[in-house]
Parts: sequence; structure tokens; C-alpha cells
Amino acid sequence: LARMHPALRKGAINLLHYLALRAQDIRALQDKLGFLGVSRLGRAESHVMASLLAVREILSRFAKLKPPDNATPIVSFKQGKKLLRNNTNALLGKKLKGSKARIMVTLPAEAAGDKCLVHGLVAAGMSCARINCAHDDEEIWKGMIANIERAKRKTGRNCKICMDLGGPKLRTGAMRLGPQVIHLQPKRDLFGHVISPARVWLAASDMQPPSLTDAFLPISTNGINHAEKGDKIRFTDARGKRCTLVIDEPHENGLGANCFESAYITTGTELRRDNENAVVARVGELPAVEQCITLKIGDTLVLHADAIPGGPAQYDATGNLLQPAHISCTLPEVFQYVKAGEPILFDDGKIEGVIRSASEESLQVEITYAKEEGAKLRADKGINLPESDLQLNGLTDKDEQDLKFAAKHADMVSLSFVNGPRDVIALLKALKKLRAKLGLIVKIETQRGFRNLPAILLAAMRNHPVGVMIARGDLAIEAGWRNLAGLQEEILWLCEAAHLPIIWATQVLESLAKKGIPSRAEISDAAMAQQAECVMLNKGPHILQTVRMLDDILKSMEEYHQKKAPMLPPLEAAGELSFEWDKG
Repeated sequence: LARMHPALRKGAINLLHYLALRAQDIRALQDKLGFLGVSRLGRAESHVMASLLAVREILSRFAKLKPPDNATPIVSFKQGKKLLRNNTNALLGKKLKGSKARIMVTLPAEAAGDKCLVHGLVAAGMSCARINCAHDDEEIWKGMIANIERAKRKTGRNCKICMDLGGPKLRTGAMRLGPQVIHLQPKRDLFGHVISPARVWLAASDMQPPSLTDAFLPISTNGINHAEKGDKIRFTDARGKRCTLVIDEPHENGLGANCFESAYITTGTELRRDNENAVVARVGELPAVEQCITLKIGDTLVLHADAIPGGPAQYDATGNLLQPAHISCTLPEVFQYVKAGEPILFDDGKIEGVIRSASEESLQVEITYAKEEGAKLRADKGINLPESDLQLNGLTDKDEQDLKFAAKHADMVSLSFVNGPRDVIALLKALKKLRAKLGLIVKIETQRGFRNLPAILLAAMRNHPVGVMIARGDLAIEAGWRNLAGLQEEILWLCEAAHLPIIWATQVLESLAKKGIPSRAEISDAAMAQQAECVMLNKGPHILQTVRMLDDILKSMEEYHQKKAPMLPPLEAAGELSFEWDKG
């Protein structure tokens, strides 16, 4: 306890008291206390000893016994709430005026150049901007931060900056490169009639295409730079089919065109003007199509340490397997900790398997779950080993490099895939080495991280301020969807006992952010998020609307809940209830 930051020492003691209380099964006692109209200790998290002493005092008076000596709890009822509020303000800032919640938003790359987007987010209620260090680079991050600072000045609102360190994320490696081909595919109705052509942009390779473009064809525009609207460009596609592009938007820097038929265009495809034989342009170097591996139940997948591009299974002419599907991974050092019989999951749990054999060179995986028609595994997809005892360092070389940037520009850092206290201590040592005073958020997204949560909290509480993010996506995959609800409840309880703020993350109003329409389940889930001090939203084209809706939901729910305690405002329908009945 002497190592705890002074502002968090009472929280550390209260956490230990709470762990001691919850080490017992007190459900029968709770029932008895409830029958007496006494506190059932169900909301004692932030003030454990104060709750116990108060119950003891009341029971002593019920029994007409001499009340025990008045002991002073280290954290009173009021202090528990106050300490949590102070720690939340220190990490995430005070609530914005007129808002009932703190909202963290993951910034897209466009935020580096789109001042209006960032200004809109801050004005709508974003109180913390999350920059994901797993994506983009320092130049883009600087652009994001500059736009945040500009928005803060113009709106008069505060907005904290959180840099999210990637941590040791286990992902699939590269796939074998496929052909350099683009498939143009217009949209058709049920009768096969074209209702929307494929939009094509023809320009020099260094030009950026408009956002609403289906395909970009890099060409030398010298031969067609005088093309006009309605002109036709003919070509023969990879299948030998004669196809046509109709110029729709001639621009100085390129040509917009429509294609009303399916076509496969490859590097070197020759383009000709209508009714002319001379080649006016050739399609330049096209990107290779990303290949994938299709896996079905019963298939074998080899996960290998060597950084060899992955590929699908190979069969002979009679269908006999010559070579199973194979792919590498980003952290082959985990192979030494994996055992046969342990489960393995890919791509957010879309593919499940069992490890049949393991060595330091490769893992032989039998697929036990996939879609009936087969699931596609691509490069850079997540891999989870929920039952393997992986001994990985929580701070990677890239994290240490990103931390130097964060020390100069951010208010706080979040550490991904925290599995134990040593991961936190490694980060604290790195911060000390940089002489950086940053807030710390530990992300709980593995089973090991959850099991070690008390030790993780005590290690993190050497720093101030500190908070915890429930990364529900990976946590659900690791622990199983059926267990997620219970796990997140326990994390909420332990953090409240330690007086530490919670950030509720992953898939909050995701359909609204991506598609513009929320699902019914998402609304209920967002309402549950009011138990946390902050809610995180992921990026999407409708993120501004999502921030506003989340703020409205959390405002309305504050009347009904404070943390997990239900509040009892007047029922809206109570005044309109009729107790009359039809006497006829």
C-alpha cells in the first residue's frame, strides 16, 4: 500500500476490503438482511467498511445489545462517491456543460485533414478523442491533434487526447498475392436490369479518386485528355469480352466514367476510342487482389512461424489433399506456450478450431466451427488463444516508440492486452524514463487480464490518474459470449471499489455509426453503459449522429440509474392510470 499514489491509497484499501467481503458467499445473509429491511450490502462497493459498520450498528440495536464501539471507516459513504468523481475528473476531465456523460470517440484518418469533422464531434459532445496507434502514422496523428486543439478553442470545450498503444496483438500474416485485376460490377434488379452502373475513375496513378468511386484505373491521360461527356472508351476484358466505358464527368485531373456491364480489367488493358483502332491509353499497374483461405468444419489449417505468405489448400486432379491451407502469424513466439487440445479462434470468433499438434515451428489446427458454406480467412485478422498461458510482454517495441510521441502530445495512454501487473509496471517504468506524466488506462480484453484484475489495478494505482477500459469485443471472444455479461459486471464492481473510472467500449451503437440506423439491442446496450463513467464509440460515416444520440440516451437514463443503483422518479404513466372498471 505504501507504493500506491496518495490520491488512490484509500481506494486500494477499500478494494482489498471488497475482495475480502466477496471471497465469501453472502447470498443467504443478504436474504435475511432484506427481510429485516436492512441494507443487503448490494451497493457497498465504494464504501465497504462504512456499509458493514452501519449494518452492524442497526443489528445491534434490533437485538437490544450494547452498540459496539464506534469505529471510523477509512472511506465514508460520501467519500466513496467523491473519490470516484475526483479520480474520473482527473483522468477524463469534468463533464461538458449540458452533458450527462463523457464520450470517447475513435478518430478516423480523415480527422487529420477535416477540421469540420473534428469541430462537429467536439461540439456534439466528444469529451475525449482516441487515436489508435495501430493505424496511420505520426504525421496523421499530429494533424488530428492540431484539429482537436483548434476545435477546443472555437467551441470553448475541453477534449482530452488518449493515445491507444497497440500492445502484443496476435494476427494472421500476409497472404500470397493474387492477380492484378479489377472486377467492375454494376448493380442490377431482380430481373437483371442495370439500376446503377459501376463508377470508374481514370487518371494518373498519383491522383486521388473521388470518394464515391467503385474502381480506379491508373492511365496516361494524354490520349484521352480531350474526352467529352458521352464519349465512349472501348476495351476487351480479361475474358475476351468487348466492353465499353461511357465518359460521364470529364475533369482536368481525370475522367469519371460509367460501366453498364460486368468486366474484368487487368494491368496493361488497352483502351480505344469508339470507332477507332488506335490505342489511346493502357491501364497501369493495378494492385494485386487480396487472396483468402476458405475454411470449413473438419479442414486443417497450418499456422507457421516463418513469414511465408499464406495460401489455400492444394488438391490433385482427383480431389486428394496435397497441402493443407497455411498462414503465418505476427507473434510466432506464442507457439512455445501453446499445447495440443487448446482452442484457437480467428477473425473475431468467426472461425474456431482446436490445436491438434504444436511445436515452435507450427501449429496444426482442426477447424471445428465455420459457416456451412465456408468462412474466409484473410491477412491481418485477429487470433485468440483463450486457454493458452501466453507469456507475452505487454509493451512492444512499437509501443515504446509510440509512447515517446504520446508523452509530448497526449493527456493519457491506454495499454492494450494487459494480462498481468508486470505489463502495467513495464509501462510505468517507460513513462518514468521519459519523465512523462500521463493518465493511464488499462484495457481488459483477455481472460488472463480478467483473472489478474485485482493485481493489475493495484499495480496501476501507483500512477495517477488511472482508469479501466472494458474492451468487450476481444473479451467476449476469449471468455465466450455467454460469460461476457457476468465478467463486465465484476469489472464494474471491482473498479468502483477502487474508485476508478470505467470506459465502456466496443460496438456501442455500431450499426448507427456505420449504417445510420441503430438496432433495438444497441439502444438497450447503450442505456446499460450509463453504469460507466465514459462510453467509447468507434468511427463510422454517421459518427456525429451517433455522438448526439448516445448523449441523449445517457441523459435520459441518469434519471433511472446512478451506477448500478436504481433511482425512482415518478412513473410517467402513474398519473394517468385509471382504477375504474366497467360496472356494466
